[in-house]
Amino acid sequence: MTDNELIWRIAGGSGDGIASTSQNFAKALMRSGLDVFTHRHYPSRIRGGHTYTEIRAASETVKSRGDGYNFLLALGDSFARNPKEGSVYGNEEIKPLSENLDELREGGVIIYDSGLLDASEIENFDERVEENNWHVYDLDLRTMAREQGREVMRNTAGVGATCALAGIELQWIEDLMTEAMPEKILDPNLEILHNAYEMVNEEYDVDAHDIKVPEGSHDEEQVLLSGSDTIAYGSIDEGCRFIAGYPMTPWTEVFTIMAQNLPELGGISEQVEDEIAAAALAIGASHAGAKAMSGSSGGGFALMSEPLGLAEMTETPLVLIEAMRAGPCTGMPTKPEQGDLEHVLYTSQGDSQRVVFAPGTVAEAYTQTRRAFQIAYEYQIPVIVLYDQKLGGELMNVDASVFDEAPNPSLGSTLTEAELEDAPHDQSGKYSRFQHDVDNGVSPRSIPGQKGGRFLATGNEHTPEGHIEESPENRVAQMDRREQKLNAIADDLTSQDESHQTYNGPDEATYGLMTFGSSQGTVEEAVDRLNDQGYSVKSLGVSDMAPYPVEEVTAFIESVDEVLVVEMNASAQFRGLTQKELGQYGEKLSSLLKYNGNPFEPADIVEGFTTTIVEDEELTGIETKFVPAAGD
Repeated sequence: MTDNELIWRIAGGSGDGIASTSQNFAKALMRSGLDVFTHRHYPSRIRGGHTYTEIRAASETVKSRGDGYNFLLALGDSFARNPKEGSVYGNEEIKPLSENLDELREGGVIIYDSGLLDASEIENFDERVEENNWHVYDLDLRTMAREQGREVMRNTAGVGATCALAGIELQWIEDLMTEAMPEKILDPNLEILHNAYEMVNEEYDVDAHDIKVPEGSHDEEQVLLSGSDTIAYGSIDEGCRFIAGYPMTPWTEVFTIMAQNLPELGGISEQVEDEIAAAALAIGASHAGAKAMSGSSGGGFALMSEPLGLAEMTETPLVLIEAMRAGPCTGMPTKPEQGDLEHVLYTSQGDSQRVVFAPGTVAEAYTQTRRAFQIAYEYQIPVIVLYDQKLGGELMNVDASVFDEAPNPSLGSTLTEAELEDAPHDQSGKYSRFQHDVDNGVSPRSIPGQKGGRFLATGNEHTPEGHIEESPENRVAQMDRREQKLNAIADDLTSQDESHQTYNGPDEATYGLMTFGSSQGTVEEAVDRLNDQGYSVKSLGVSDMAPYPVEEVTAFIESVDEVLVVEMNASAQFRGLTQKELGQYGEKLSSLLKYNGNPFEPADIVEGFTTTIVEDEELTGIETKFVPAAGD
């Protein structure tokens, strides 16, 4: 946490343009030279219901959402249901103001739309303002917008007022609006932006508070992207030209981006009737010689268990995307949680072979997705990219050079017709597609239509040519060969120049923090703070879930006295996976868990470490849960 940062929260109702307004504002701040990081909170409704987006902007690297925030723009919920306090959901209209006060820092700024909100409806509002030294500006943004003809422009008026109070140059906003808006709505939006900016400067003391935007600069070109963006772009750059799926939050964003881009690249996207069909179509496309993918979120991915087993048995390359959300069943569809790790690792039938990656940052989501296709097509195995709503929806600036790697259309371990002439065949002329004795367990495949490449593909155990065969000798030979792939993949991943895991903090630290997936940046910021406070801490963000990086994790655990495992679920699934692979270290691993629908803030982890690992005290809050090491 630093005082030299702006953490701006814009709150309203779903459908009020909160997401688009915040995205444009974040992009403007990035272009001004700042590092930015966004956090989205929204209900499981199409319209109405309290939603907000938080933008953290600083001159230094930003890896996480902050601890609370310091600037609120509350627009009210224009699609609110029954506004009576006695209704099931309470007075929804006021919630963008009333439900955002607990996390507003002392000395913070509040702009609220008095054309829609009445602060007197909030109990003890004036007392809280005085107690916390908040600076409140009740502006009738609704009337300003109506004077220009469109009420939705109150968002623009709020941005103009923010710029005046936070010291942001309008030029960055104007340039972005000019790029993004058609001419017929550009002029009135620019007018209301300036009207609000000038009105605030004329009628208020804009220096009455200390919340100002910092100054910064970038050494190279930046782009503002989410994990959903980079998973989609990584798939495209790795040559994926077919996707099948069914919408389900939060996976829908990846599906939508792919569907928008594939037709222009000669590819195909199919929205089908259910997730079984989606995965089956992707398997068929891959079998036919395309680079293919599908995906879903928890409930939809459960339906993919059967076709996943088919891909494993037929050794058809396949990339699946799994976007975790809180469960079980429908759970909380729009809230982040990391509760599907075990589901993704172990679903399907029998002894299954699959690879699972869990990227921790927007940039990692790109590189790990590309790696997923490379491994899937080289080793003829399903590869799953596992992430959550936090990583999928949060925006952050990324060096444009991350995306400089050349496209890769290769189909991996396939044979040409010339190579098939010399390949083994049975008496009928069928190609021995599933040979028993091959390097690394990979028997090269043919593509339908190739001369000499004919074989049978079945979900049953089979002979090298694909005929159903249940003899003990064949079963053992085929099973051993398929399992051999995982050892080869593990060797492949560890033999590359750079580790796929992420380290932070001093090498000789006394204590360790471990995490996976989207909590990585938050853990790293917590480690930096702990070291600044005099503790000796380092962190490891693990991205390879299967095969598990046993040697790297072993070295990390052995190098410290204790390890706190940080994850967003109630059952410590990542710690459980680590103890499954490295059971001898169970007495060194404790857990810090959060599963209330909100991601970790750095302060959660700092408090969790200092109270439980160092001081051995009980956590006092309800946000997180501590589970001690085995034997404690």
